[in-house]
Amino acid sequence: MKHLIDLDTWPRREHFAFFSAFEEPFFGLTAHVDCTAAQVAAKQLGVSFFLYYLYHALEAANEVEAFRYRIENGQVCLYDRIHASATLGRPDHTFAFSFIEQNNALDGFIASAEAEIAAVQASTGLRLSDATARPDVVHCSALPWVRFTALSHARSFTHPDSCPKISFGQVFRDGETLQMPVSVHLHHGLGDGYHVGLFLDAFQRRLR
Repeated sequence: MKHLIDLDTWPRREHFAFFSAFEEPFFGLTAHVDCTAAQVAAKQLGVSFFLYYLYHALEAANEVEAFRYRIENGQVCLYDRIHASATLGRPDHTFAFSFIEQNNALDGFIASAEAEIAAVQASTGLRLSDATARPDVVHCSALPWVRFTALSHARSFTHPDSCPKISFGQVFRDGETLQMPVSVHLHHGLGDGYHVGLFLDAFQRRLR
């Protein structure tokens, strides 16, 4: 379910109007999260580390209202719950888009994700559909081969887009901890660095 925001009384109305006029209204930053305990937990549960952290990233995104705002027909709306449109790879090094519904339980989320992974493996092409193009999603991708320090996205400026974008990089050891780079891009009319900080704090809390 979604709710329209009254732009006349919304504290971000000037920010929204200002940044919505930009050709590129998204800003991005990259930070590291400590995933030492998360890797142990995923192993103990016998689940994919990727799906484990993806679930917790979505839960963290749902905690932050700015990540649930979307721009639709010039209006700002707030979704009660958002899901994942993740890029999933194939053995031939192509990828496809997916829709993974968020779930209150980790096992339910993983079941949905594994079904999407199987569908991607049995398909070709990008799998563009109404489901993968839903607005109530976070665009997610993983680059486990690269310890990146920054990241940009291919974007069509003529296509309206207000979905947050979260990318996860290569896990690396730093002293006694395992660290993972996380890149977050957010529409600046809907949120600021403060909100990305809230997301990263919530994500880190869930990984411990």
